Amino acid sequence: MFRLSNGKDDEVDARSEMLNLIRSRKEGYSLPQPFYVDQEFFDLDLELIWYRDWLFAGHDCELLKAGSYFTLQVGSYPVVVLRDREGQIRAFHNSCRHRGSRVCTSVRGTTAKLVCPYHQWTYNLDGSLAFARQMGEDFDPSQHSLKPVACESVAGYIFICLANEPADFAPFRELMQPYFAPHNLKDAKIAFESTIVEKGNWKLVWENNRECYHCAGSHPELCKTYSESPNVTGVSGGGEDPEMADHWARCEAAGLPAKFQIHDSGQFRAIRAPLLREAESYTMSGKRAVTRPLSDAVQAERIGALMLFNYPTTWNHVLVDHAVTFRVMPIGPNETAVTTKWLVHKDAVEGVDYNLDELTHVWTQTNDQDRRIVEENAFGIRSPAYEPGPYSQVHEGGVIQFVDWYARFVETRLGGSGQSHIRRVA
Repeated sequence: MFRLSNGKDDEVDARSEMLNLIRSRKEGYSLPQPFYVDQEFFDLDLELIWYRDWLFAGHDCELLKAGSYFTLQVGSYPVVVLRDREGQIRAFHNSCRHRGSRVCTSVRGTTAKLVCPYHQWTYNLDGSLAFARQMGEDFDPSQHSLKPVACESVAGYIFICLANEPADFAPFRELMQPYFAPHNLKDAKIAFESTIVEKGNWKLVWENNRECYHCAGSHPELCKTYSESPNVTGVSGGGEDPEMADHWARCEAAGLPAKFQIHDSGQFRAIRAPLLREAESYTMSGKRAVTRPLSDAVQAERIGALMLFNYPTTWNHVLVDHAVTFRVMPIGPNETAVTTKWLVHKDAVEGVDYNLDELTHVWTQTNDQDRRIVEENAFGIRSPAYEPGPYSQVHEGGVIQFVDWYARFVETRLGGSGQSHIRRVA
């Protein structure tokens, strides 16, 4: 791509070019090449979306006691998430207020205080500076606390926001809480976790996720239990489908919210969808992978999968016996980390209540298949011959909705801002 000289001219050129391409794009088609491969467009994605929106970080159950923490990297920002001595979950910029070194260098751990390994500046779990050796009489520790990151917990999920003025979290909480509360994920445990790096842009990861047009030819394990219906992957609501309507009625009679609901912005949505035939779980047999239900409060059978999608970081499947959660994290214009966690009842015992291979097999295979799909897609998009192609209006409605959401958010944020509220689709 043509670029002006480095510096502000270069940045202005990238912003202008992104806006022009968004405004001239053909709806119902994939995006122009720079959105998938260009470093400056990737940097703008970080600025306009990843540094401004609420991002799924992890689960409450990963922070079992005071001093438990985990770390993550969001673009240029290292972040630490922890539980303090009062039981509150907090997040901080993982950068020492002395000379900027990372304070927590492990992926996870437990500590009484946060100690920077460089010069041993020591922080309490509320982020306040507890110790800094020989800094002089004029030094004020209260002015050198760790910088906080906005942090919210809902239904066992932890979200963070890097913006100085975060968007209102309440609309998402309002949508998510009723669906997830019965599953009691706060009291679950992580049975297994994996992270794979897909050599493709984060938007390609999402586009692939938002359709099952490719499933029959790519996901033999998943297709034993997961429906390829556009009513599941799309955003039509699915209420006109008798099977979907019957499933919703059965779940809601058992006290489980089920109907499709989407925020007006299109950024997040939830639905409880049936699995194929008599399946209860994502296993090769369709039978439960875990004999102990995920939640003591949910004893109904054939509740299908509760699915939550929240751009740009997470999609989720909650079943009667376990949950599978996914976190997307961009690394570069052509690299994306996808972290998958399998959650089970906190008292479920491996080898007694579940076999780990059986629990993880379907999504381990599916993730690797999707990785190859995304990487081949990315490889082809880098060709000079690439041009945007049409999405299937029947099977790729979810992809169209994702791309429309992305384009709308980028265009708005390059020139303004706006907020929306929740609506229910029957």
